[in-house]
Amino acid sequence: MDSLQIVKQRFGIIGNNLELNRALEKSMQVAPTDISVLVIGESGVGKEFIPKIIHNLSPRKHKQYIAVNCGAIPEGTIDSELFGHEKGAFTGADKVRKGYFEVADGGTIFLDEVGELPLQTQVRLLRVLESGEFMKVGSSNIQKTNVRIVAATNVNLLSAIKKGDFREDLYYRLNTIQIDIPALRNRRDDIPLLLRKFAVDFSEKYRMPTIAFSDEAMAYIQQYYWPGNIRQLRNFAEQVTVVETKRELTLEKLKEYLKDIQTNTSLVNISNTKDTTSDFSTEREILYKILFDMKKDLNDLKTLTLDLIKNKGEYHLTPNEQDLFHKVYKNYDSPKENEPLVYYEENNIPALNAATISNYHEDIDVYEDIPSNNSESLSLQKKEEELIKKALEKYNGKRKLAAQELGISERTLYRKIKQYDIEE
Repeated sequence: MDSLQIVKQRFGIIGNNLELNRALEKSMQVAPTDISVLVIGESGVGKEFIPKIIHNLSPRKHKQYIAVNCGAIPEGTIDSELFGHEKGAFTGADKVRKGYFEVADGGTIFLDEVGELPLQTQVRLLRVLESGEFMKVGSSNIQKTNVRIVAATNVNLLSAIKKGDFREDLYYRLNTIQIDIPALRNRRDDIPLLLRKFAVDFSEKYRMPTIAFSDEAMAYIQQYYWPGNIRQLRNFAEQVTVVETKRELTLEKLKEYLKDIQTNTSLVNISNTKDTTSDFSTEREILYKILFDMKKDLNDLKTLTLDLIKNKGEYHLTPNEQDLFHKVYKNYDSPKENEPLVYYEENNIPALNAATISNYHEDIDVYEDIPSNNSESLSLQKKEEELIKKALEKYNGKRKLAAQELGISERTLYRKIKQYDIEE
């Protein structure tokens, strides 16, 4: 068997990361067998190299190797692409067509983005994996094929199974061997090697001097999050090679191409969230964010109230504290910075002075005289009721699945159903 270094050179793989080496070694070990392999990794990490290594190191290397992007084929034609069709099977089928499983008989098929396959196609694929049998679209004749399948995905298939978007039996048939490809941010020591390789390649392609990077710029590049992984790094190298007139990139210039480092750890990131459960998940996340923001404002208000008590109502507001009070009392005329705080009776807002401060106690959470924002409270309850109804409707009244979607226990969901008198 070829050594790891020879395989890297043969397929143009750069890097010495331990996770990457482990993935390559596992690929080399399973290559001589006919075991199905599932490659897991984010978009842009280079998952397509694994099936090529497996095919070329296997006894099937002299047969067909076909790569299929399952997410790029329309749902209405994917069965025809994979399994072929008979003449007249559907409008436009003017002749018999062989599918990939027939063409690649004896070889290897790489199913990229396998999580995008429609459920009907998943059933057909499961039959091929179990018995090697398939039928063309529009035919009743069973055909046999001897194809090895290597699949890849950048989605969580276990979550897709829970949502009913992916068959559990197919998952375990594909996932006989799982190979995990690390994200680029987990291979930071490999980034300079990759970047220099890309810079040299593009300088030769466009006949330009090779771009270089200052030490500060390279350090920034290594710490960058790289959400698009190696694909993004390669595009970045091509862009600066063509656009930059100076052949050494400084940190200041680099930041024009790569925005501030972000790790995408915020609770809600709606603009980058893939809509896999319609807008239900988004609405729930918005509600969570509103509740967290309200809790933070309440805690800040409690702290400020205690300071008012200690100072007998004489207190100088900072700009942040002025903004907080303005959010709570919209009709309040905000004082200047360092100006004593004085409230007055208007629109049912009580005067906040030494007399009314006596109603505060350090061991309670709410100021007794300030009316609660009932309209906001009711709107949140209404939103919660709507989310519960949507979850129940989505799962046809199955409380267990609805509770999992909402992120609460089944007992809590039952209590909420009774509280809002929701008909199931």
